[in-house]
Amino acid sequence: MSKIETTTGSGGETHQRATGDAPVLTTNHGVPVSDNQNSLKSGGRGPTLLEDFVLREKIFHFDHERIPERIVHARGSGAHGVFEATADISDLSKAAVFTKGEKTEVFVRFSTVAGGAGSVDTPRDVRGFAVKFYTREGNWDLVGNNIPVFFIQDAMKFPDLVHSVKMEADRAYPQAGSAHDTFWDWASLMPETTHMLMWAMSDRTLPRSFRTMEGFGVHTFKLVNAKGKASFVKFHWKPRLGLQSTIWDEALKLQAADNDFQRRDLWEAIDSGSFPQWDLGVQVFDQAFAEKQPYDVLDVTKLIPEEDLPVRFIGTLTLNRNPDNFFAETEQVAFLPSNVVPGIDFSNDPLLQGRLFSYLDTQNSRLGTTNFHQIPINAPRCPFGNFQRDGKMQTMVPKGRANYEPNSLAAHGEEGGPRESAERGFVTTDATTGADEQGEKLRVRAELFADHYSQARLFYRSQTESEQAHIASSFVFELSKVGLLDQVPPRMVANLRNVDEDLAQRVADGLGIDLPKKAPAAREPVDMPPSDALSIHKNMKDTLEGRAVGILYADGSDATELDAVISAIEAEQGKAVLVSPKVGGATLSDGSKRKADGQLAGTPSQLFDAVAVILSDEGCKALMKEAAAVQFVMDAFGHLKAIGASEAAKPLLDKAGVEPDGGVTGLGDDFVAAARGRFYAREPKLRMLA
Repeated sequence: MSKIETTTGSGGETHQRATGDAPVLTTNHGVPVSDNQNSLKSGGRGPTLLEDFVLREKIFHFDHERIPERIVHARGSGAHGVFEATADISDLSKAAVFTKGEKTEVFVRFSTVAGGAGSVDTPRDVRGFAVKFYTREGNWDLVGNNIPVFFIQDAMKFPDLVHSVKMEADRAYPQAGSAHDTFWDWASLMPETTHMLMWAMSDRTLPRSFRTMEGFGVHTFKLVNAKGKASFVKFHWKPRLGLQSTIWDEALKLQAADNDFQRRDLWEAIDSGSFPQWDLGVQVFDQAFAEKQPYDVLDVTKLIPEEDLPVRFIGTLTLNRNPDNFFAETEQVAFLPSNVVPGIDFSNDPLLQGRLFSYLDTQNSRLGTTNFHQIPINAPRCPFGNFQRDGKMQTMVPKGRANYEPNSLAAHGEEGGPRESAERGFVTTDATTGADEQGEKLRVRAELFADHYSQARLFYRSQTESEQAHIASSFVFELSKVGLLDQVPPRMVANLRNVDEDLAQRVADGLGIDLPKKAPAAREPVDMPPSDALSIHKNMKDTLEGRAVGILYADGSDATELDAVISAIEAEQGKAVLVSPKVGGATLSDGSKRKADGQLAGTPSQLFDAVAVILSDEGCKALMKEAAAVQFVMDAFGHLKAIGASEAAKPLLDKAGVEPDGGVTGLGDDFVAAARGRFYAREPKLRMLA
């Protein structure tokens, strides 16, 4: 007789073990696997060991599954720029990139995760935020996301995560979404995913623009100063334009309107001289701080609340040049978490340790050669030299006989090649700094890794009422797409009861199922003070800068009103976009012809952050017969945007079901003020899945 026994490990992870004649999980060479959840580490919090052949084979095989498209983050958009260090942190790090006033070239790639290179920009998905710094000491790659935590705690589980969230193996869909059986089956069996799922179901995965989302290094790294003292650090990118997101219905319609919406937005902003900017911030702490926290700082499913450890800003990133060739630069750029420079080092985060191997191996598979560092977009800007030779696509032509060291060729008048440097070379900080802990070799997780719900609760309870509604609605939508696996939605809701009872009840009600029994927690969650830094709505800026306002006009529209609205928008550093029934434009009240930026049927209101409708009586009558015009206004209202309207345009608003509130105004100063934000109070009256 065979069956599967499900147990919980020391870190709260799920183990499913075969008994009897049930099939046993093995390596490619038939060796039975005892633990598919944890990599072999030097102690519970020590570094992952190279001798772990199970991990190496699993990651190695996973890294080579697809050629040449990236396995994850396949769809990306890139830009060149500069990073300027603005603060003196020499007490923390000796890295030259952080020298106050130092300007360093960078290349940044934003991406979605689940979809292929031919997918779309606007699905509900994590966004990659990877920065390559071409420092004078070599390349530093800060490879992160727009969410500060992750689904899993150990690199051993990364192939399982990606396999589950990618399109289902038998049917090859859905292409770029997580609303399907296999992802939620896996996630509901992995309590450690809960905190990340709260973020994924929030509006963080529906950013309005790459320019209005945060970036995070995700992992805990180290900063090392000139005296060898190490400190823990977490990296943050804060957008100068503030946070802004779309809402679900808007994102769906954006996908239909423009598959390249965020790619186009980034390109056009840079092309027009509106250079996107982010401030680089750090949370720096020592071992004593780490030991006082109710979570493990090496657990990548946890964050450090900014209220407990404020972010210190140390530099500014400016993107100021678009790529010359998408393939040569954006597609061929190779980011490696293992690319660090003296003054920056790794912690024993088990997910980070696995990535150090995985990314390098992936680039060899994807780009076809170990010499991918010679591709211009990947090449360091500083002098470099070593004794690595040959290989496929070798483009350098080393001279002389020196392809090894030590050598004594220089004593015979020959070029001896580069040599190591004790003063300038990279060194790894050791346990004597107090920044590391090591022990015997074990397949375990540290005890605090078992708390999967406290920070998920913190995240949910830090959101505004509208954001909480979006999270509940997102869970309902995603879980409603689970088909034959009836046990999955109740299992997921049972996990959510550990986060918040009201959230779990709302999701259960939205799915039309009974509230299941609460899932047992491997470690009981604790309440933490809410953190405003975790909310999008609490961090939105009251500004039109970097935002677009769509202005719908037609024959007979008042020229004076139109020019006044355009001037008011531009005075606030916003972008006015003219939309007309015909791309050739319309004849205004003064007899002049005004060309449009977009034709109504192909330029819906979801492309904009606010809309103005400037019509004459006759123009309004004509547009009331046009479905695209009614939908333009209806969607703007439904997507919680400000609507400014001329007196003659009000019948169109009435037909679209627009109800008066603070966001529905005339065309004066009130409209410009309203256009800076959104009106979430409308939402419960319009739609609520949960």
